[in-house]
Amino acid sequence: MTHAASTADLRASTLFSFTNHVVLVTGGATGLGEIAAQAFIQNGSRVFIASRKESELHSTSTRLNALGPGHCSYIIADLKDKAGCLALCAEMQRQTDRLTVLVNSTGASWGDEYYDYPEEAWDKLYSLNVKSVFYMTVGLEGLLGKGATMMDPGRVVNIASMAGIQTGDVTTGEGGGLSRPGTGTFSYGPSKAATIHLTKTTASKLAPKHIMVNVICPGVFPSRMTNFGLEKFADALVQGQPTGRIGTPSDFGGLVLFLASKGAAHMAGNAIEIDGGATLSGWRGGGRGGSRL
Repeated sequence: MTHAASTADLRASTLFSFTNHVVLVTGGATGLGEIAAQAFIQNGSRVFIASRKESELHSTSTRLNALGPGHCSYIIADLKDKAGCLALCAEMQRQTDRLTVLVNSTGASWGDEYYDYPEEAWDKLYSLNVKSVFYMTVGLEGLLGKGATMMDPGRVVNIASMAGIQTGDVTTGEGGGLSRPGTGTFSYGPSKAATIHLTKTTASKLAPKHIMVNVICPGVFPSRMTNFGLEKFADALVQGQPTGRIGTPSDFGGLVLFLASKGAAHMAGNAIEIDGGATLSGWRGGGRGGSRL
């Protein structure tokens, strides 16, 4: 052990270098996906972002390229079904011969009334939040495995939610901050729980192929999905955080970079909670049950 430590290169510049990364971020034009893309761009990676709206893709890629030193390209893609996912995978194969990191950040929520909750709310969320993660990971396995080794594996980083671990988004009676009062996001949490389980399943399958799969479970972060809650219930949401604040881009971006780094090359199947300790600590703080999104 002493000999191994003496010959290891444990410099931060080695463990946390991202200049050789080629990254795809689905849902990368906005929200947490945009934060992930920016983190890689500002550390010199080549990044592709994908989503449905070209105007948002163009705006985000222009902003990120101005930041540099990495480079951002975009691909218009709709991941609502298997065909859309495989079309994006095929386009990636046309544009690059390798991929070191896949960030599955495409997702949606749906708030509605419990006793009249529409079937579409289940179908849409499971398609975007679960099926797209599966088909993107399957479709890009070849690129992710290109050049991957046991010491320098490919990475898949899935984005779930604390709503997939705890039930505050259903039981608060306020829509958990994701929907209007009197409604709930009843298909959102289950879809994110499925994402967590899918991560563990694919991690077990792909680790022997030198592709490491992990999932991030964010609590409250500013994004389009959480805008309603932050506008209507900002004080209550903050009160539910033992840290006294919600998440920031540096919190999320730093974790994404870590999971893509050499420092995390032996991590697989982990569901990492990033909610300021609100769930594990049992903190209530006078808020609405410490709602997480």
